[in-house]
Order: sequence, then C-alpha cells, then structure tokens
Amino acid sequence: MISKYMILLKNMNIQAWVVAVLLLGNVALSHAQTDYPNKPVRLIVPFPAGGTSDVMGRMLADELTRILKQTVIVENIGGAGGVIGTERALKMPADGYTLIQTGVGQNAVAHGLEPFPKYDSKKDFQHLTQVHHGPNVLVVNSLTRFKTLRDLIDYARANPGKVDYGYTPAASGHMAMELFKQTANIALTGIPYRGGGPMMIDIIGGQIPLMFINQDVALQHVRSGKLRSLAVTSSKRNPLYAETPTIAESGFPGFEALSWSGMSIVRGTPAPIAEKIEASLLQAMGSTNIRQRLEANGFVVPPLGPKIYTDFVSKEVDRWTTVIKKAGIKSL
Repeated sequence: MISKYMILLKNMNIQAWVVAVLLLGNVALSHAQTDYPNKPVRLIVPFPAGGTSDVMGRMLADELTRILKQTVIVENIGGAGGVIGTERALKMPADGYTLIQTGVGQNAVAHGLEPFPKYDSKKDFQHLTQVHHGPNVLVVNSLTRFKTLRDLIDYARANPGKVDYGYTPAASGHMAMELFKQTANIALTGIPYRGGGPMMIDIIGGQIPLMFINQDVALQHVRSGKLRSLAVTSSKRNPLYAETPTIAESGFPGFEALSWSGMSIVRGTPAPIAEKIEASLLQAMGSTNIRQRLEANGFVVPPLGPKIYTDFVSKEVDRWTTVIKKAGIKSL
C-alpha cells in the first residue's frame, strides 16, 4: 500500500514539473513577443541594389529603424525576377525578424510563368500593406514618327509586326505592353533586355523605337527631350506627366497596369508580433518624409492595410496569369 502511494506521489511530482515547464515556456514566448524586436530585423529585397525596388526597401527600412528603435537591415537577393530572394525569405523562421518585400513581378507575374515559383502568393504570406504603386509610361525616341498613341496604333495596324519594342522579361513594363497589345489589337515585335539600364541606352540611341518603363526612370529623359511620352498606364493622369494622357482616356476605358510593391511576412508569425509590424508600417507610411519622397518621384501612396493589400495581390495574380496565358508566354 505504501508503495502505491509513493508511485502516485512521484507521478504527481512529474506532472507538476511538466506543467511548470510548459508555463515557463509560455511566459518566455509571451515575453519574446512583447519584447519584439530585441535584435536587428532583416528586410529582404529580392532584386539587386540600385533599382526602384531597392530604393523603396531602403526608404522604408530607414523609417522602420526609427519607429522600432532597432536596426532594419536591407538584404538584396536578386535573381529570376525576384523569385529567388522571395523563396529564400519564406524559408526563414516565422518570428517577425524577416520582412519580405513583395511586388508585381515575384508575387503576381511569376505565377503565370514556368518554372512556377515554389510558393503561393495567396497562401504563404501575411501581406501587411502595400507601399507604393505607380504607372509605366509608354515612351518613344523623340525622332520617331509617333507623336501620339493614336499614331502608333494606326501605324502598327497598317504594318503588323514591323514596329519593335524593348522589354525586360516579366517586368511590369513587359506586362503593360502585353496588355496594351491585346487591348489595342496590334502586333508588335519584342526585343528582350536583361534590365532597364541597357534598354534605356538603346532607346535613346535609336536602336529601339519604344518601350514601357517605370515613370520615375523615364522622367529625366522625357524632360530633356530625348524621349517622348505617349501614354501612362494608370487610371488617372500622373502629376509628373500632367500633359501625357492615360491609355484609358485614349480610347481604352478600364486599362490599368501598375508597378507596385508592399511588405509581407511569413504566414504563421505570432499575432502580437505581426500586429506590431503592421502598426509600425502604417506609421511609417503616414510619415511626411515617405509621402514626399514617393510623390516627388511620381508614385502614389496606395490604400493601406493588410486586407486591402491581400485582396489586391490576389487580383493581380489572376489578372497577369490571364494576360500571360493569352499572350502564350511560357517562361522568362
């Protein structure tokens, strides 16, 4: 009988020890969440340094460093149109110490191309907020015959396939061109480039007559007179291109093709941490500094918040997958 009581007492002690360990673990986890961040935070930009994506990432990292009172380090991991860096980011722990820059190429266009990315932009992320969006602008060498969008369309219809254009595969400008060709029912001949820099050199030099490119990249060359802007791809005119009509108002209602980026984290990040990151992002986006920097480069501060951005990403995946399928594009 005494032996049975001793075994029972021993088992009770073990159970109490297990309960204590679990309680201590929960306290430690709770402290880690409320103490976030207690070490530097990584922001993965899935493109090389120097481009629009990198500029957006570093601008936000500076503001978040001030708000979180902890260093936010930008890490550039380029390759495959943003897919390589995004895949790597999603392998990191869901602890809030890795922020992921999401965007049109890696989180919408990539889902229509082969090989498909090893992630689902609708399911594998907690999308926290959009950071920017802006139009592409259709520019031509100033020496070409094309003075207006109608000039280009009329000539292309009369001479199918005889007008060349430059594009960077899977970039927002590439998608804008595919949508434009489908919408205007014209046939143009694409010449692929590895990036916007070489493409800009060739259009200014007259090797190619036209292209779609981010409005901030084209602005100085339009102002210098080397390039002429025929149309922008936003639904409303851009303040920095006030005299340039939209494609929508040029006879194609509803046309819109945007370059955009946002901030996301790995799905499964603890709610208290996700909420703190979200609040910090919204505070950053509300700062005068960021708004002025965006607007100075012709970008629009978009509607903010996780639901709006999550719905937006889902619609962009569907939109560009449809355009890519119709265009018959298979891969980069």
